[in-house]
Amino acid sequence: MRLPLLLLIWGVFALAMWIPAVHAVLVNDHQTSQSFFYAGVVGLVLVTFIGLSVANRVPRYGMPGQLMTLLATFVFLPLYLAIPLQDALRNTSYLNAYFDMVSALTTTGADIFDTPGRLPQSVHLWRALVAWLGGLFMWIAASAVLAPLSLGGFEVTTRAEPGRSDAILHESHRPDPRRKLILVTTALAPVYASLTLALWVLLVLCGEGALVAICHAMSIMATSGLSPIGGIDAAQAGIAGEMVMFLFLLFGLSRLTFSSDTVAVGHSRLDQDPEFRIGILIIFGVPVLLFLRHWLAALEVNATDDLSMALASFWGALFTITSFLTTNGFESAYWLSAQEWSGLETPGMILLGLAVMGGGVATTAGGVKLLRVYALYLNGLREMERLVLPSSVSGEGRGNRRLQSNGAFVAWIFFMLFALSLTMISIALSAFGVPFEEAMILAVAGLSTTGPLIEAAGQVPIDLTLMAAPAKLILCFAMVLGRLETLAIIALLSPNLWRS
Repeated sequence: MRLPLLLLIWGVFALAMWIPAVHAVLVNDHQTSQSFFYAGVVGLVLVTFIGLSVANRVPRYGMPGQLMTLLATFVFLPLYLAIPLQDALRNTSYLNAYFDMVSALTTTGADIFDTPGRLPQSVHLWRALVAWLGGLFMWIAASAVLAPLSLGGFEVTTRAEPGRSDAILHESHRPDPRRKLILVTTALAPVYASLTLALWVLLVLCGEGALVAICHAMSIMATSGLSPIGGIDAAQAGIAGEMVMFLFLLFGLSRLTFSSDTVAVGHSRLDQDPEFRIGILIIFGVPVLLFLRHWLAALEVNATDDLSMALASFWGALFTITSFLTTNGFESAYWLSAQEWSGLETPGMILLGLAVMGGGVATTAGGVKLLRVYALYLNGLREMERLVLPSSVSGEGRGNRRLQSNGAFVAWIFFMLFALSLTMISIALSAFGVPFEEAMILAVAGLSTTGPLIEAAGQVPIDLTLMAAPAKLILCFAMVLGRLETLAIIALLSPNLWRS
């Protein structure tokens, strides 16, 4: 209770290093085992010494401090996490290892290593584990830190201003931020671990290997898109494994799929949740349009009207659309069939748009978030209604009235900040020799935390190893900014938040 939160997080990741160390011993990879074991020991020793030195201090916990801890975790913790990774590989630079750990911790999943076979099995396990812990970190932070501060998507529904805590508005009922963080952790961590374990067991039952199954299970729950075999198209589980993963991807559409601790729009039922409903509409609407385009553009498509190919193409589109909407980024083994069936020459634009839209608020998914899209949609309907009936009064529910007024305004501000960030990062990458099209894809992939876009969105996959060192650091900044979101960074710069 008295130790700094960043120190506790550091200790958790130091202990987690022993998991790949034990796995490396079991597969007779003693060099990799030593790298992770000794790094974990050094980390725990430093955490112990620093903890003893600050144990007698009376901590002053508050929401601004916890928000700063989130930023420090994503920026500085990968400096430590990259040490065993670089030591285990021995054929990569420390900057590449740091980039990979930022990518994993922010659940982006941008793969800087060209071939999966280059990495030992235990290193693949470590990368998936870091992304899994990063996803759990965001699950907890959304409820314990971002929601009380009206950030991370909650600003479109709450009555407080973005970055202003409800505890500031009600001084007599100020909650203990540290105690709330512990309660949220004890409530959500077992759910997160149980869902991952259930997915792992189901994938193993579908015929997948144990290591690949656990890495894919952690990647699905964290929406990181990391795979030890370069994607699920080479997985042994086949279409049965894809169907199982599809069901667990739905947890990235809405917080209500696994918890009701942050009811965003006044509905506690999943079928009434606007995020889940609009997500399901997109998931089934876009594949149907791609499927029907086969006959709408029959002159441009050379595919035959075979029933098995039709079903395969529809499933490939359905899974891939769901994966990129939740910012996971796995491509179905039948995605190529879906492209051939639809006849689209630029399917990457669809994937870019889905990643920008993103998943649900307070989930591991990134992007603009479905709740903000829903707020802008309601505001657009209201404005068109006022064009016809200027004196009309909105008859929507209590939660939707909030979304139509100030909530839509804040959502529009965030969308403009997202567009401005996208522009600035693209310009910065172009300044260091990255072509315009690649710079745009990299910026979207970083800000939406959808790393697989780097390989899927363009005509040719982008080789991250050829980028200059400043460009890699800019992309690291984009991933951290996309994970925390622009409004959270602006809130940290606000003197009113710290003064309160």
